[in-house]
Parts: sequence; C-alpha cells; structure tokens
Amino acid sequence: MRFLGMDVGTGGTRAVIVDEAGKLMGSASSTHEPFRAEHPGWAEQDPEDWWRAAKDAIQGALAAAPEPREPIAALALTGQMHGAVMLDEDGQVLRPSLIWCDTRTQPECDWLTEKIGRERLIELTCNPALPNFTLTKLLWVKTHQPEIFAKIRHVMCPKDYVRYRLTGEFAIDVQEASGTLLLDVTHRRWSREVAEAAGIPESWLPRVFESPEVCARISEEAAALTGLSAGTPVAAGAGDQGAGAVGMGILQPGSVSATIGTSGVVFAATAEPTKDPLGRLHTFCHAVPGVWHVMGVTQSAGLSLSWLKDTFFSGQNYDALNAQAENLPAGSAGLVWAPYLLGERTPHLDPEVRAAFAGIDASHGAGHFVRAVLEGVAYSLKDTFTLFAELGIPVSAVRLGGGGARGELWRRIQAGIYGRAVEVLAAEEGGAFGCALMAGVAAGHWSNLDEACAQAIQVAKRVDPDDNDKAAYETGYARWRRLYPALRGLR
Repeated sequence: MRFLGMDVGTGGTRAVIVDEAGKLMGSASSTHEPFRAEHPGWAEQDPEDWWRAAKDAIQGALAAAPEPREPIAALALTGQMHGAVMLDEDGQVLRPSLIWCDTRTQPECDWLTEKIGRERLIELTCNPALPNFTLTKLLWVKTHQPEIFAKIRHVMCPKDYVRYRLTGEFAIDVQEASGTLLLDVTHRRWSREVAEAAGIPESWLPRVFESPEVCARISEEAAALTGLSAGTPVAAGAGDQGAGAVGMGILQPGSVSATIGTSGVVFAATAEPTKDPLGRLHTFCHAVPGVWHVMGVTQSAGLSLSWLKDTFFSGQNYDALNAQAENLPAGSAGLVWAPYLLGERTPHLDPEVRAAFAGIDASHGAGHFVRAVLEGVAYSLKDTFTLFAELGIPVSAVRLGGGGARGELWRRIQAGIYGRAVEVLAAEEGGAFGCALMAGVAAGHWSNLDEACAQAIQVAKRVDPDDNDKAAYETGYARWRRLYPALRGLR
C-alpha cells in the first residue's frame, strides 16, 4: 500500500508518497504564481492556480515513485491556513482568495470584537479576532464588495478548495476550521453564535471532520486529470501547522515543536483546550482526535536571518554567516536583536512594532550581528515557552524543525535559551508527510496516528544545553524582554 500527502502552500504545492513503513517513495512540487499585493497589507492568490499546481504535483509524485507503481490507497491534504475561498451556487470562484498574510481586516476585527465581546469571543472560539483569520476576511468582502458577498454559497480554505476539485465534496477538518474564527474549538463544531453575529449562514460552511477521517473520494473527472484512481478515499487532513506537527510526531500532551521557517512557531499538544484570557496564544483542535494544541508565532524568524544576509552579507551563504558567529560567546557581547520586521504576534499582538538592534559598540563585528539575530529569534520563541509555563501547559520534550533544526549553531542556541534538551529528526518531510501518515490511518493500515508516527519517525540527535550558555541566556533573556516596551514607545 502507498499513501499520498499533499501540501498546498503559499509558494507552491508539494505531493509526497510513502510506503507501508512510512518511508518516502517519491515527491514532486509545482510553484504558484506570486501572491498579489495591490496595497500594503494585501495578499491574494487565485485558487485556480492551486488546482493547476496540485495536478502537476500529483502527476509528478506518481511518476517519481519507483516501480512497480502501486495504486494510491488513500490521500490527505494540508496547506496554508486562514485563506478565504468564496464560491457561488455553481461552485465557481467569485474572487481571488485573501490569504493568511493579508492583514487589511483590522477594522473588521474591531467590529467583531465589539459585536460579540472579546471575552465571549475567546470563550466561544478560544481565540481573539485577528486579521489573519478567515472570518475577518469574509467581513471585509461584506463591507467593501457587497455584490460579491451576496453571491457566496460556499466558503472554504485553500487546501479544501483543492479537495473540492478532486472530489466534488465540501469538507474541512477541525484543525483547519479552528483558524477560521467560526469554530467552537472546545466542542469541535461550528459556532452558531459567532456565525449568526457575523451574518454568515451556516449553510455556507463545509461539513467538519476529524483529520484522519475519510471525508470524500476521488471523482472520475479528477482521476482522469491526475492519474489517481476514481473512488480513492480522501482523509480530511489538517492545516499546515497541524499536519507539520504530525510529521514531527508532536501528538500527545507534553510534546512540543519549535519550527523556524519564514515565521517561527512553537506548538504544544494539550489534553484540553487551554484558553489564554489575553488571546496571546492560538488554541486550536489538533489533527489528533480528542487532542488540542496551542501555538505561539514569531512573525519574522527565518526572515530575520535572510534579511540580514541579503541586506548586509550579499554573496555569502548561511554556512559562511554561521562560521563568523560560531566561536563567539553566548549573548553576543551585549548586542541584541528584536525580530519585529513584520510586527509581532506572540505575545504582543502588535502589527505596528518594528525591529531593532540594540547595545551596539565599537567592539562588535559581523559575527556578533549574525549571532544576535539567531539569539533574538530564539528569545522571541522563548516568549511562547514562558506563556506555556504561565498557563500550566506541560513541556516534556522539544523537537526542532525548519531552518532552526539544520544548523548546529542554531540548535545549540535554542537549547541554551529554552533551557531544555532539543531533538532533531532523522528526516523532516513537513506537512505533506504528516498528511501521508493520516492517509495511512484513513486506509486502515495504521490504527491511529501514534502507531503511524512510531513506525515512520526517528530521532537522529539530542542536543543538551550547555550550563554556561544556559546561565548567560537567562540573564540575556531578562535584558532582551526590555526591548519591546522601548520599541513600542517609539511609535
């Protein structure tokens, strides 16, 4: 048996195929057209381009799998979260999708918060109103494009639109739905109260499924276009963060991941929905049935390092940058970086604050600036661990993902700043891999995701914090925390 997972990302779509042991057998990717930004803070993509890329990626993955090419037993999808795809009564796309990084909707957030009440909204959905969430994007269309809003009959997220094109079914998983601000996260169902207050008919919303649950089957039309077999079961899947957590084995309470991509995410599985009264953390249903998760987000994590390289070290690669910082002491001789290039989410919920270096003196060289950026990003991620401690969220193990897992220096820095041992996986294949495991559960090959991950995921290395680094970073973190109030006062 072989299982397919697909990730409908922002920059492109990737499909992977795994075998019965969870071993990667083949993969392929197809890039998307860059998102459109007609005004600052806007970001839109054409759902039809996702469908084109999905067909290409599926065909490529099937071709890349070794002979004999067994049929796919099941598939599941993940993708960029929060995007708003709007269809008419004939299933036709009404306008380009407002995607996750579109932040034009602060006035709609303010209106919704006043309409429902901040505390009540968090009680109902476990989250405050933020511009990233799907509902606020629908409200923007209602206000600014009422002629389009009047034609809406179906609303879904990006990867669920691709599933609709594959199967003809309207469906969504509980983890993805948690990021719409329309889900009663505690009870894993749509919130009638929020939908009514916002003027969103429940008939527009797709049926909600648990992530490993079969929700549809490949249609005859899609089979002819992709090379999949008609009738192949399709599991509900999850948003990119939930699927990525499955791909790293972050399934049960106490397990935590710290992943550094363009943004950075600290993700913890929890036995129950943990509601932060101040809304500083996202609280969503997990892709694991009966489990929830919390996560904090640093907006400019890997982006901070790429910005530094492109702006000041053009022509050098990341290995060269790390080499300059490798032998400097923890704390960068007092130089600190606040990674607020795009504002900040956790814990400040402040889109206006901006980045800064502080503590520069004549002794600092290029390596100090590199190391300060690596440390500043890790300090920002530590803010989420600080909230976990405040809210009583257990942390028993931390696994690293993304760019922060690949460099030895950044691994050591994170271990020292988090004050915990960190683990690195033998292979990190991302959300598409997590979805392939969900597909295996949906097909009945594995009884649950714990069994799937136990077979498919291996820890390659454990990095313990250096005692001297740990002590230096405890002092450094306390000093770093004074940066945000100072930068906020500069506005």
